[in-house]
Amino acid sequence: MKKTTIKLEYDDPQTAAAVAGAVSPDNFKTPAGLTVKTEQNGAVVTTNIVLDGKLSTLIATIDDLLESASTAEKTLQVMKKEK
Repeated sequence: MKKTTIKLEYDDPQTAAAVAGAVSPDNFKTPAGLTVKTEQNGAVVTTNIVLDGKLSTLIATIDDLLESASTAEKTLQVMKKEK
């Protein structure tokens, strides 16, 4: 069994909430043996990943999570500039 925790810290809780919503496992289907749980606490987004499977699946899941977070961050930056 493989486990990892990823913590992303932001300047404010509103940004953290937006990113947490974007990377929430509710937004995508996980294969059998993979559990992804994302929580927001203030300005921190924490994702716990547990996998009973191949290391390559864990790496791909982390990559997908960080890509989603990055996309959400870029979108928020554009939205802030347009205001």
